[in-house]
Amino acid sequence: MTPHDDDHRFLVGLIGSGIRTSLSPALHEREADELGLRCLYRLLDLAERGEPPSAVDEILTAVRMAGFDGVNITHPVKQLVLNHLDAVSPDAAAVGAVNTVVFTGGKAVGHNTDMPGFARGLSTGLPDAALNRVVLLGAGGAGAAVAHALLALGAGSVHVLDTDVGRSTALARSVADRFGAGRAVAAPLSALADELREADGLVHATPTGMEGHPGLPVAPALLRPALWVAEVVYRPLETELMTVARARGCRVLDGGRMVVFQAAYAFRLFTGVEPDAGRMLRHFDALVHQQGRRDSHAHRAP
Repeated sequence: MTPHDDDHRFLVGLIGSGIRTSLSPALHEREADELGLRCLYRLLDLAERGEPPSAVDEILTAVRMAGFDGVNITHPVKQLVLNHLDAVSPDAAAVGAVNTVVFTGGKAVGHNTDMPGFARGLSTGLPDAALNRVVLLGAGGAGAAVAHALLALGAGSVHVLDTDVGRSTALARSVADRFGAGRAVAAPLSALADELREADGLVHATPTGMEGHPGLPVAPALLRPALWVAEVVYRPLETELMTVARARGCRVLDGGRMVVFQAAYAFRLFTGVEPDAGRMLRHFDALVHQQGRRDSHAHRAP
């Protein structure tokens, strides 16, 4: 594919809540530099602006008028944004969530790069993970992408649990409609212990553990060594779940690979240029290290 016109310059951003520490700007801008492009990536934080999730419509309109090439979408508006787009890709329509919007031909077109991002992250980070039976905790936008990705990778069955039973039931039904009866089932949160007892792996896709939402979504006693555990949260990269699961002997996959690979897919949609995902992953590791050192110095300051 060929680069965008206008001297290969791009204006993009991220719409979400509590996103000030996002590494997306650095990821996109650094890769653009490496490719000889110019990319300006802006954060549009709903919480900082004092606006509710429903304001995503007005923000989309504003960035479109300002000449943005596109925006990434994150918690809590990945599903809400669907109501404010002109078109969506087949994957985004199937998942029922959008994390990337591209402004092209006068239209706002939604895509879902979380789905291939998680699939590539799991395939490269835990390449031999058993997928006969996987428990998915969280049925929101990220959880929906994970459910579709797991079954696209060949998972035997995905068992979806969420505090909102209606949401987990709806996700299981939509996934089963796409991949086949019995491939996805919903279970009440009270059944988590029983579900994990029979599972090969656990994917955590709720905000618990994210900055501003501390905590552990699963009791440590439920994490046995034979279980692999994958995290969707990447801020912080080492969530409490990752720490506890590792200590319990589980193989773990942090949220870093998903965020990098989904960013690589989004970068291609924004620019028409294929990024070097391996290089983006190395840059992400360096950014996390730098962020950790800054946090450490801040904690030691008088």
